[in-house]
Amino acid sequence: MNKQISVFAILSTHFFSLLILTSCATPMQTEEREQAINKAVNESVDAPEVWSAEVAKHVDVPTRWLQSFNDPELLKLIDEGKKNNIDLQMAAANMDKAWLLAKQSGAALKPTVDLSLDRNQSGSAEGGASQSNVGVGLQASWELDMWGRLRAGVHAADARAVSAQADYIFAQYSLSANIAKTYFKVIEAKLQANITRKNLQILEKTMRITQVKYANGDSSGQDVALNKANLAAAKEQLITIEGSERDALRALEVLLGRYPNATLDIPDMLSDLPPPPPAGIPSEILERRPDIVSAERQVAAAFDATDQAKAAQLPRFSLTASANSASSSLSDVLNPANTVWQLGANLIAPLFDGGRREIDVEIATVEQKQAIANYRNKALTAFSEVEKNLDQSRVLANRETALSDVQRHSSKAYRIAELRYKEGETELLETLQIQQQAIAAESNLLSIKRSQLEQRINMYLSLGGSW
Repeated sequence: MNKQISVFAILSTHFFSLLILTSCATPMQTEEREQAINKAVNESVDAPEVWSAEVAKHVDVPTRWLQSFNDPELLKLIDEGKKNNIDLQMAAANMDKAWLLAKQSGAALKPTVDLSLDRNQSGSAEGGASQSNVGVGLQASWELDMWGRLRAGVHAADARAVSAQADYIFAQYSLSANIAKTYFKVIEAKLQANITRKNLQILEKTMRITQVKYANGDSSGQDVALNKANLAAAKEQLITIEGSERDALRALEVLLGRYPNATLDIPDMLSDLPPPPPAGIPSEILERRPDIVSAERQVAAAFDATDQAKAAQLPRFSLTASANSASSSLSDVLNPANTVWQLGANLIAPLFDGGRREIDVEIATVEQKQAIANYRNKALTAFSEVEKNLDQSRVLANRETALSDVQRHSSKAYRIAELRYKEGETELLETLQIQQQAIAAESNLLSIKRSQLEQRINMYLSLGGSW
C-alpha cells in the first residue's frame, strides 16, 4: 500500500512539474500571432520606395487589363480556357479540397455524439430456451481546447485554404496570359508566312526576268542558279513557318481544353499595343499579386502549425457522457428504468514519448523558417519581374523605332535596285541582297510588335491586379 502511494505521489509530482514547465509552450494569442507573422514577412523583404527602372507616366487603362487589347476574339478564347483548361480544373479542385479540410478541422472544436444499436441472442448448448436482448447507447465527448491546440489547427487549415484560393486565382491569371501570348504567336506565324509568300512572289518575278535576260544573252547561268537557290530557300522557310503556326495552334488548343488538331480559326491581325499600366510602388504588389498572398498565408499556416505542436506537449482535457439501455423487448428498450447514464472527465498528460513531441516542435519551427524564405523568394522574384518588364518596355519601344527606320529605308532601296536591275544597271546578286534585307526588316519589325504585346502581358501578370 505504501509503495502504491509512493508511486502515485511521484507521478503526481511529475505531472504538476510538467504542467508548470510546459506552460511556456502555450500558443500565442490571435493578435500576438498576427503581429509575429507581419513582422516575419516584413523583415524578410526589403521593398524599395520606388522602382529603379523608368516608369511610364500615369495613363488611364481598363480595370480589366486584358480588355485594353480591344480584341473580342481573344477575350472569347480566354473565357473558354477558364471553363475547360485541365490544369485550372485541378487548381480549382485543390482549392475546394483545402476549404473542405478547413471546414473539417473546425469540427474538432465541437462535441461528437454517436449512437449505437445492438441485439444479442443467447442460449444453452443443450437446446434450452434462448434469450434475446436489445441495446441502445448514446455516447458524447468533447475535448476542451484549454491551450488552443485545436484552434491553432483550425487557423492553419484556414490559412492553407486561403493560400490555395490565391493559387487558383493566380492560375487563372497565368492561364489568361499564356492563352494571350500563344494567340499572338499564332497570328505572328500567319503574318510571317504571308511575308514569306510575298517574298516567293518577288523571287518568282525576278526569276522570270532573269530567264528572259539569260535567253537574250544579257545574264549568266550563275544568275539563274542563284535565283533558283534563293527561291528554294524561301520555300523551305515557308514550310518551317507553317509548321510553327500549326505547333502554336496545337498549344493554344490544349490551353483551351480542345483536341490539338491545329484547326482553330485565328485572325491574321495583331492587336494594337495598349498603353503601359501604372506600376505604382513596389510594396503594393506584395498585397496585389495572388502568388505572394499565397506565400504569406503559408507563413501564417506555419506559425499556426508551430503553435499546434507546442500545445500538443500540454495535457488534454475532455468531457464524456454516455447513456445505455438494454431490454429483452424492443418496446421496453427506452424505458427509463432500463437506462444507465454516466458522466466523466478525462485528463491525458504526456509523460514520456521518446522526444517525439519536442521534435515535432523543432520540425514545425524549421518549416516556419522555410515558409518565410519562400515568401522572400516570391517577393524578390516579383520585384525582378516588374523591373525587367519596365526596362523591356523601353528597350522594345526603341527597337521598334529603329527597325521601322530599317524597314522603310530597305524597302526604298529595294524599289530602286529593282528598277536598276531591269535596266541592266546593277547585278542580280546585289539586287537579291537588297531585296532579302528589305524582307528581313519587315519580318523583324513584325517580331518586335509581337514581342511588345507579350511584354505588355508579362507586365500585367507581374503587377497583379484585375484580369
